[in-house]
Amino acid sequence: MKAFKKYYIIPAPPEEVYNALTNPLAIRLWTGEPATMSADPGSEFSLWGDSIEGKNLEFVPGKKIVQQWYFGDDGEASIVTILLHPHAQGTSVELKHSNIPDSEFDDITEGWNTIYFKSLHEFFE
Repeated sequence: MKAFKKYYIIPAPPEEVYNALTNPLAIRLWTGEPATMSADPGSEFSLWGDSIEGKNLEFVPGKKIVQQWYFGDDGEASIVTILLHPHAQGTSVELKHSNIPDSEFDDITEGWNTIYFKSLHEFFE
């Protein structure tokens, strides 16, 4: 199991970035795909045509999102923590993704960089 941590700058205030990450209608706008999402801890979510699925664990509006991502029966839970910090250019997004299966690491990190946060950045440009 591996971990990944990276910062991204999104050109929008933290409250707008939080909404774009938690509101299923907003998610559809920047991903182009239907999404199942709720800001209720314990709720299940699905993004990008079910290619990302998991459970929402914790929310602090405008500041923090914690999710468990599913990778089959790979022992420890894979946890995604997204922290939103005000930044001169909008929002500094601090991403921490722990317990990524070794076999999925390259695809997951490439997805964070070239799809997930690239799409979100382009949405706010």
